[in-house]
Amino acid sequence: MLPLHRFSKRAFLLLKIKHRMRKIILSFLYIAVLTLTGFAQDGHDHSGHNHSGHDHGHQTQNTQDHSGHDHGAQGHGDHGNQHGPICGEAQDHEFDAGANAIHHIADANVYSIGPFMIPLPCILYSKEEGLKTFLSSKFHFAGYGHGDGHQAVDRYVLDGGTVRRITDPSFPKGNVPISGFIHKEINKQHTSYVCYNNKLYPTDAKSTADAGLFGGGITSFYDFSITKNVTSMMIVCSLLFFLFRSVAKAMERRVGMAPAGLQNFLEPFVTFIRDEVAIPFLGPKYEKYLPFLLCVFLFILGLNLFGQIPFFGGANVTGNLAVTAVLAIFAFLITNISGNADYWKHLFLAPGTPWFVKIILIPVELMGVLIKPLTLMLRLFANITAGHMVILIFVSFIFIFGKNGQSIPGAGLGAVGATLLTLFMMAIELIVAFVQAFVFTILTASYIGASTEEHHHAEAEH
Repeated sequence: MLPLHRFSKRAFLLLKIKHRMRKIILSFLYIAVLTLTGFAQDGHDHSGHNHSGHDHGHQTQNTQDHSGHDHGAQGHGDHGNQHGPICGEAQDHEFDAGANAIHHIADANVYSIGPFMIPLPCILYSKEEGLKTFLSSKFHFAGYGHGDGHQAVDRYVLDGGTVRRITDPSFPKGNVPISGFIHKEINKQHTSYVCYNNKLYPTDAKSTADAGLFGGGITSFYDFSITKNVTSMMIVCSLLFFLFRSVAKAMERRVGMAPAGLQNFLEPFVTFIRDEVAIPFLGPKYEKYLPFLLCVFLFILGLNLFGQIPFFGGANVTGNLAVTAVLAIFAFLITNISGNADYWKHLFLAPGTPWFVKIILIPVELMGVLIKPLTLMLRLFANITAGHMVILIFVSFIFIFGKNGQSIPGAGLGAVGATLLTLFMMAIELIVAFVQAFVFTILTASYIGASTEEHHHAEAEH
């Protein structure tokens, strides 16, 4: 039998653990209810009307009409459920599942945990104003809502969590209260307008530099801010660093001993990439490229899994073309810098091939050098983005069947279907998170292996 004092200590410890687990579960349920409430209040299109209809305590009577708002019911945290016209423009309340999904997977200058918004650093540059640095809270967005600013800062505004710039130079500088946002589609281009003094001012698109390749363009300003995706990458990289740093220290302490604890959990990932990816494709040179392959695999896997944590930002990092493009560029550079003489000879000369075949073969091979990283970029982007959008569209069934809150039975039926389909899709997404990280890594290894492979033509001809 255990001594009485040891039994009492163990019973006290169990009670303490039970009490803490109860608090954790209650906290989780509380956050879940708040988040679902936020989803339920999001049953409308974000692209057709205002998200920041008024400013609390910052606007004067000549800049804002409060008659169209119900201050007693905060449907979004930014504004009330009753939406009056903005600058005389009627607002479209029709729910658009596609636009709603795109809004939620887009990068933003605020970090969202459920319906709660956390400000992030804004680093903005324009030729006229130079460099501007401040927290996105300066836009006076509500902490509970969609991240719509109630104040313009030197012609910059926060629309749906994204910084835009008012293009009209006559707009007042400094901190200016605004009445809201209107979104219009002109010549198949979505344009956001800011309402100030009963006048609409057009804004640039969010900062991009793709020359219109992906629907953006070179805007009048550049956004170097710490956005939601950047914050998520920092969190994941820091977590991976501390995890593997602790494993490295454990390996130093336990030389010659069997792995245990966290080391036992993470070591199979390393051995899997080494034995199933690096060695088969790279042969004796695998050690030179193994650190890069491990970094790519764990980085993509960490971001994929982090984006699936409920109520914690829902970051779509690997579903962002900028992120996948950088990963593909690294793969492209390492592949071609490592390329040996045989690789370049086959690429430009195609030895042993008839001249009339070379006319077709050499251009195809050169195109393949660029197409390979392009497919790496698009495959990862498309698979991760598609999964996030499908889940959000399943959630939208609640508002579609509920007719935007008008049919409670329809909303209940939609909630049951959405829950079952979302759980199934999240299970599929968990598999996709591992598969896409593995596919990107193994294809990168195969490209590097092809560029470093030695060809013994003289021995073959003999």
